[in-house]
Amino acid sequence: MYTTASGDEIFVIDAHTHFWNASPENQANRNGRGWIDCFYAYHTGFSPADYKWPLEHYEKYSVGDMAQDLFVDGYVDMCILQPTYLLDFYKNGFNTIEQNALFKQAYPDRVILNGSFDPRDGEDGPRGLAALRRMKEEWDITGVKLYTAEWHGNSKGYKLTDPATKAFLGECERLGITNIHVHKGPTIWPLNKDGFDVADIDETATEFQGLTFIVEHVGLPRLEEFCWIATQETNVWGGLAVALAFLSNRPRYFAEIMSNLLFWLGPDKLTFASDYAIWSPKWIIERFMAFELPEDLKAEYGVDLTYEAKQKILGLNAAKLYGIDVAAKIAQLRSQPVTVGEPERMVYA
Repeated sequence: MYTTASGDEIFVIDAHTHFWNASPENQANRNGRGWIDCFYAYHTGFSPADYKWPLEHYEKYSVGDMAQDLFVDGYVDMCILQPTYLLDFYKNGFNTIEQNALFKQAYPDRVILNGSFDPRDGEDGPRGLAALRRMKEEWDITGVKLYTAEWHGNSKGYKLTDPATKAFLGECERLGITNIHVHKGPTIWPLNKDGFDVADIDETATEFQGLTFIVEHVGLPRLEEFCWIATQETNVWGGLAVALAFLSNRPRYFAEIMSNLLFWLGPDKLTFASDYAIWSPKWIIERFMAFELPEDLKAEYGVDLTYEAKQKILGLNAAKLYGIDVAAKIAQLRSQPVTVGEPERMVYA
């Protein structure tokens, strides 16, 4: 938990995290090499000096590393693991549900495991309809992460409005997989920026009222278009991963992003996310809690990033999405000391 100077405790859910393997041994081609190099450029370009990792550690870190950075140092009470498969770039996938499940198994009460699908896989592919049903049966997932610009053979992306995608979304609705996290933000080499266009959110959100679409990275660099969609679609939310990183070196830009989001969406449809391991949550949370909107933006937009808004963004909103009883969860976690290490040799922190 994050504890304020006055002693108040704030429940934190990091809603966008990954347990990836981008080691050279797992890279299938130059695209796998280029992908993690692009991530690492974001990491070194935004992270404060004390939070920059060596490249080898960044490529592949351990269960213990992640637990230390999130649960011990980083104020995080719970995290949501969002898979990113990239099977065309990595031999065993970059960040699959099976890999993420290792972290879930080590910290079952602190980790929410999400799945994924790719409509181009049809019924029986690695992320086809049959695989989606298995994820639900084995892990009881209630959310998925989608990467509409991911390469798949000769295809360089798909849209949520494609008939095949709608068939998968219908199956999600039937199975009770109600939280649809969609990467609609900055591109990562070698993917195409247009593959992350936010326009397809509009039609699908209207059509699938039983689903909530969490637009990760709040559509950046298409913030304005995202806001126009999210203000009319009650089931469209915004995930703040990447946007929060601008607290490091572009605080005015971050203030403009937040002013727009608070004006159009309000504080109830935004979720905190560090995008671990691109960045560590500790410095982001500390700077977010200390951040105040400039007076001119508060006057222009008629909004403020209040203490209550920060509480909602840091954890209460995601708890609502995933049906978490916050008081009960806090009591449960307080009775369970965090241990750090690899699953076979955990040690108390």
